[in-house]
Amino acid sequence: MVRIRSIEVSPSLVNCSCAWASDLSQLQELYHCQYTGAVITRTATLAGFAEDSSHTVAFLKDSLSSLNSYGYSPHSLATYLSWIRTLLEQDPSSSKPFIISISDSSPVEIAAMLDSIQVLRKSQPGWQSRVAVEFNPSCPNIKGHPPPSYHFSGVSPFLDVFAKAFWEDESLTIGLKLPPYVASTQFTEVIDGIAAYTRLDPSGQPRNPFAYFTCTNTLGNSLVFSELAVDGGAGVNQFAVPPGLGGLAGEAIHSLSLGNVYSFARLLAESDDPAMREIVIIGAGGVTTPEAVERMHRAGAKAVGCATLLGKEGVAAFQRLAGRLAEE
Repeated sequence: MVRIRSIEVSPSLVNCSCAWASDLSQLQELYHCQYTGAVITRTATLAGFAEDSSHTVAFLKDSLSSLNSYGYSPHSLATYLSWIRTLLEQDPSSSKPFIISISDSSPVEIAAMLDSIQVLRKSQPGWQSRVAVEFNPSCPNIKGHPPPSYHFSGVSPFLDVFAKAFWEDESLTIGLKLPPYVASTQFTEVIDGIAAYTRLDPSGQPRNPFAYFTCTNTLGNSLVFSELAVDGGAGVNQFAVPPGLGGLAGEAIHSLSLGNVYSFARLLAESDDPAMREIVIIGAGGVTTPEAVERMHRAGAKAVGCATLLGKEGVAAFQRLAGRLAEE
């Protein structure tokens, strides 16, 4: 079990925001799975993303890895809010939270999305600890819109909106889904940028609006040829996915993701700011075995997420990660 501000994740396994957390039936399965401690939706935009046949996934032959060309969810935020309301009302005795992953093209749209999420959180007693939000500024597959999280100046106008929402309601749990970074200066830029949002709350205690980091999203600009895909891929010109380039995930990025978890965990632990030391890391990237879960914890993650294994095996993935398959 891990406490992340106002939500409790027990057990400490979650799905990552991904294509296999898109629709109501998938969310229901994840919600009713005893091995997930929280459910993270696919990344929603205000009006929904225009998904087409070029947005797909291929699984690799040589490892439990994947390459996807997906963008955001085709379902609008309003649709997710409706589905989550239904699931929460059906099971009022549960404490399992939903984390709504969101992104959009402007801070104004993000502010409107947060307003709608807050309406849901405040509509029933106890729901403020059942609904959290994760900002995804790290999808590498949005044509014409490179991930702003690789340059903090590009993401800070969005973070200003989240910070404002937090200071208006300090029960709001806010996470950031970060990309795989490769240079030490990238980690310190994020840490310094997030630390700038710390301020004293009314009781005089330092607080930071951001409660957790998910490390990491997929590795963009990756290329897989169709002969290396399990089913030959769905692409053209011998590519595993139609656009050619996509986001690499699964075991192929496990070491890089572990390095990101370790780097952020170390920097947070060494921070002079006590509010920064409270930020939790959800480790993701190549989590396909119980041993990989344990490695994420050793690197500094308090909770662990997966997507590729979920796409390959469905919610049975979490039973595998919990180490229960051998016992049952």
